[in-house]
Amino acid sequence: MLPSRTAPDLLGGMWTLLQDAQAVPSRLLWDNESGIGRRKPTEPVAAFAGSLGMEIKLLPPRDPESKGMVERMNRFFRQRFMPGRDFRSPADFNGQLEDWLPTANHRYSRSRHGRPNEPIILDRERMRGLPPVSPEAVFRNMVRLPWDYYVRVFSNDYSVDPSFIGRIVDVTADLDAVRVTHDGVVIATHVRVWARHLVVTVRAHVVRAAVMRQDFRTQRVRRPEPEEAAQVRDLAAYDEVFGIDLGRQPACLEVAS
Repeated sequence: MLPSRTAPDLLGGMWTLLQDAQAVPSRLLWDNESGIGRRKPTEPVAAFAGSLGMEIKLLPPRDPESKGMVERMNRFFRQRFMPGRDFRSPADFNGQLEDWLPTANHRYSRSRHGRPNEPIILDRERMRGLPPVSPEAVFRNMVRLPWDYYVRVFSNDYSVDPSFIGRIVDVTADLDAVRVTHDGVVIATHVRVWARHLVVTVRAHVVRAAVMRQDFRTQRVRRPEPEEAAQVRDLAAYDEVFGIDLGRQPACLEVAS
């Protein structure tokens, strides 16, 4: 189960499954999902596939036969896994599904004439190993922290240390957490919220904002008053610059009438 159908979450889900398999197939089949691409993969999806050296093939629209196996597996999960279960959270759902899959894959399948966990061993032997560097599969954004010291990730607002108001911060979000950094230093960490249009606040950030607000008010009260009279420059300095001697009286000139 994923938080959304956006490209970062879909890529994060694919990367999680590939890490569990410890192998990379040569091709992945996808329906016409907006987060993956229509007619051709989006730029983040193409970069993700290129870093793994695999192909992402988009299936034709309205063609259920091209992905019949996937639809049958989804129906199998709904009919065999979900009935009679209670889920406290998305993490609980994924945990129960992970515990149930080994049992389900060990069942005998008449269509395969065997158990699903047997041919997958041969498939993994023909796949490539994981790359040394993890592909880009997270949400990223760079913003200037506003005066309300919150950043928005997937319609939710998360608080950040107000000491960094006005500075450029980097926001990243994966399937589990939201992190905010400044110059490589983590200044906020939150558990990823799957609901929408919520405000997630850390109490320490609120306390810090209150202290900064009080300090600002105190500085305004203690600000010194401007001087009542402006300083007047001594004009004798200009006389000295131009070589004028006021002690020497100029000679009187007689003017003929």
